[in-house]
Formats: sequence, structure tokens, C-alpha cells
Amino acid sequence: MEEKEKTIASGCSFMGVSPIMVDLPYPPLQVKEKNPVYASLLSVDYCGSVSELSATTQYINNENRLSHERCQMAKTILGIAMSEMIHLQKLGELICLLGGRVDFTARYQNGGNRMWTPEYLSIPESAGKMLMADIEAEKDAVRQYRMHMEMIRDKYINAVLARIIKDEEYHIMLLQWMLKEM
Repeated sequence: MEEKEKTIASGCSFMGVSPIMVDLPYPPLQVKEKNPVYASLLSVDYCGSVSELSATTQYINNENRLSHERCQMAKTILGIAMSEMIHLQKLGELICLLGGRVDFTARYQNGGNRMWTPEYLSIPESAGKMLMADIEAEKDAVRQYRMHMEMIRDKYINAVLARIIKDEEYHIMLLQWMLKEM
């Protein structure tokens, strides 16, 4: 009973939190043709060390640890995590359309496969270091998406990746602002 009272006393309700993303529609999820190479590239964005699965998990962890002392920051982090979950879903759809498998295994071009692991996450203790780690992870994601767009010759896939980049850049701006306001 004591723990329930503590939860109620914290007062940080997450009801009504929405994904934090750019207010633009996503392009339709379609591909020019099945392509296992492109599916493998997207599997790295899906669940590699720099990936939507890593981002979602890291943000959820940060949100949980911040919610007791920094409720508004935790709500913002949760909204960003929700956006990353949408990216994860869209990448999963594209991988399937390309004839690939969604099984939490990143398939690298050198032939190596690696299943997702929480070892990919950065779990600093302070709120400021959490935000800095999140900013760096978002920047890494933008760089990786741009690199993959150069390798992918499918305008439909690249349109989705370009739209995801817009959200990631928005997240960077928001996280930098939160860090500055601390």
C-alpha cells in the first residue's frame, strides 16, 4: 500500500502524452521492388546499435528515471520515444515490403548479423548527461539515415527516410533546448 501512495504522490501523469514529431504526413509505405540489400540496410536502422529500437529503449529508460523529479522533462522524453516507435513501425513495414525479416537482427553488408542488445544503450545518471547522450544518438541516426539514402536507389524508401530525418532533427533541437534550460 505504501508504494501505491508514493506513486500517486509523485503526480506525474502520462495520460495525454502524444508523439513529438514534425507536423507533416509520412509518405506512403511502398517500395519499387523487393530488394534484400535494402532490407538489410534498413534492418540496421531498425535494430542496430544506432537504431529506432535503441532510441525507443533509451528514451523509455530515461523517462522512467526522470519522472519522479522532472515530470515535464519525462513527458517530453516519452513523447519523443513514441515518435521513435512510429519510426520503428515504418521501418519494419518497409523491411517486410522489401522481402526482409523483422526479427531484431541487424544484417550488415559485411555479412555479419547481430541481434539487438541493451549494450547499445547509454545510461548516464544525471539528467544533463542523459540529454547529451540523446542528442548524440539523434545526430548519429541522422548521419546513418543520410548514408543509407545515398546507398538506396528507391525514391519511395528515401522519401520515408527523409521524413524520419525531419523528426530526428526536431528532436535534436528540442533536446538541446531542454539542456540549455536546465
